[in-house]
Amino acid sequence: MCKPEKQPSAKSLGEHAIIELMRSRFEAMPDVVVPFGDDVSALPFGEGDVAVLKADMLVGKTDVPAGMSFWQAARKAVVMNVSDFASKGAVPRAVMVSLGLPPNLTQSDLVALADGLNAGAREYGCYVVGGDTAETSGLIVSVQVYGASKKDGLMLRGGAVVGDVLAVTGLFGKSVAGLQLLLNGSLRVPERSCGALVDAVLMPQARLREGLALRASGAVSACMDSSDGLVWCLNELGVQSGVGFVVSNLPVAKEAQEFAELNMLDAAELALYGGEEYELVLTVKPDLWAAAEAAVAGVGGKLLPIGKATAGKRVLLDLNGKQRVIHARGYEHFKT
Repeated sequence: MCKPEKQPSAKSLGEHAIIELMRSRFEAMPDVVVPFGDDVSALPFGEGDVAVLKADMLVGKTDVPAGMSFWQAARKAVVMNVSDFASKGAVPRAVMVSLGLPPNLTQSDLVALADGLNAGAREYGCYVVGGDTAETSGLIVSVQVYGASKKDGLMLRGGAVVGDVLAVTGLFGKSVAGLQLLLNGSLRVPERSCGALVDAVLMPQARLREGLALRASGAVSACMDSSDGLVWCLNELGVQSGVGFVVSNLPVAKEAQEFAELNMLDAAELALYGGEEYELVLTVKPDLWAAAEAAVAGVGGKLLPIGKATAGKRVLLDLNGKQRVIHARGYEHFKT
């Protein structure tokens, strides 16, 4: 008998190949508003309006580090989804939650999960309106967020052109440094920085106000959230827009810089490849930079220029006059 052909496993494929495999099997929706693979999905809903949809899953085994409470984990599950709404400039309205619950959870644990979900939703102006529960071997918090936007108001990943200003809404490196602290208590950190690094992991913030202000400014040509890491974002924006980038002002948080120096680590690596920062990475039309900067400042945020879009199809880091290619790399389920 012929032996069956050996099939690649999910582990060998990795998250991104699995998504592409799934996408290739789905029948494409006619007149799609947002291309498959952007931060959110969107469906036509009335004349000129779209319903915006997003689903993301928090898994206890991979997404809940030691030191994170059930309340913080549930809140983070909402923040993860809201961050994608922020990157599109869309308003979240309602949250649906599917919970996979291990049977040994106590009533207090369940109350903490419920309170964390509610806190995350209300923090960003939406409500938990329903969901489902099931028994599972490990904790799963699957959140779906629903909202609305004008069809021509969404900031997509594709759209950057050569000469656009590359910008971010905050500094990078704190979340990965904080995660290392939670996992390894022997690492050194200045006392003044410890709280900020750990909070970056336990209490992440979605840049919803900034995203809505940027959308209203009309200055953004492309945008996405940075949960998969800064370098991954830059490569994704470049591929979707058909451009490259030169990063000339690496946005490293001072706390991450100090942490790296004390522990003989590379601060640039922390900033480039950390992930779960939930900042916005975007390109701005040069003649509208002042408008974009003022819009973000108007809601209490900061817009930091870090480079420019280029004709070359690569992402380059320019430090001290020396350029090097930075390749796409970040956290990937099944492989990392």
